[in-house]
Amino acid sequence: MPLCRAFRRCPGHGRATQAPCGPGSRGGVGHVPSWAPDAPHRRVAGAHAPLPQELLIKPARVPVIVGPTGIGKSALAFELAVEIGGEIVVADSRQVYERLDIATNKPSPEQRRRIRYHMIDFVDPASTFNAAEYIDGARTAIQDIAGRGLVPIVEGGTMLYVDALCDGFSLAGVPPDDQLREVLAHLDVVELRERLLKLDPDPGVDLQNPVRMVRAIEILEVAGPPLRSLRQRTPPPWEPVRIGLTADLAVIDRRLEERSRTQVERGLVAETQAALDAGVPITAPVLTGIGYAEALAHIAGELTIDALPIAMAQSNRRYARRQLRWWRRDGRVRWFEIEPNPLAAILKYVKESA
Repeated sequence: MPLCRAFRRCPGHGRATQAPCGPGSRGGVGHVPSWAPDAPHRRVAGAHAPLPQELLIKPARVPVIVGPTGIGKSALAFELAVEIGGEIVVADSRQVYERLDIATNKPSPEQRRRIRYHMIDFVDPASTFNAAEYIDGARTAIQDIAGRGLVPIVEGGTMLYVDALCDGFSLAGVPPDDQLREVLAHLDVVELRERLLKLDPDPGVDLQNPVRMVRAIEILEVAGPPLRSLRQRTPPPWEPVRIGLTADLAVIDRRLEERSRTQVERGLVAETQAALDAGVPITAPVLTGIGYAEALAHIAGELTIDALPIAMAQSNRRYARRQLRWWRRDGRVRWFEIEPNPLAAILKYVKESA
């Protein structure tokens, strides 16, 4: 297997890192890099299709590319950014984590040399990161991009991140967490209350009602406190232009099977083992996601190497169908088939939407 990117421990910090230790590394949400660490500060110049001036005026209309995992959102966002002079704001709850690149499907080094990406590769994989932190960073990035006369393009598959960014927070966007609920089911009312109040001292829910407390904990684990503010929608000062990519389920399934095999061949197991060796716990959010969870099962002897990509594809198929159901409920999404290449039609739609 190819060697994965090396992890090392940051002396005195007990965490894995590739960046120098100290103030330059992530020390809180305030540090949100606006480009990939290995990319130049300026994007490569190129010829861009003329764009209506309205897209360059704040509040702008911002293209937002959604769709199921494996459909080609990243590739389309890259092509669109090259054509219209844009930068990409990634809306993915796992791509924020440093160094774990294979199962998170981060953009390639070549893409990152040509186009500036925001909201990737800046969170220690041993730590947590919630939706509220993401929204703060993503909205700042969008303002920065538009302020420099470029077009922000949002791309990603994390449903909560996309909807919270485009519409303001919605508690409905936090899906049930069966594993967490199983753990909480063993707690009595007093223990539930203590756990909830540690997360948010003033959650605004009935502290005698186990069902409401479980749901509040579930939301806070994902979105972060305060819970009261999450009930208030604060739409952004720009209008999302929602673009959905789709295909027949059989096509999506084939793409996911191929991607799973490729990820294993690229060294997914070695990358996962390197994270463990560097001290990233198996309970870290990034390692519980699709790809790494199955790789951990292989490392534990629960899956053979041949069964690994099959299990990954199965998990991805379920996730893709959940994403499709979620976004097809939104009548504001304009859908495009991925074959033939929809770039020209999407360019036309983006310009007409301005």
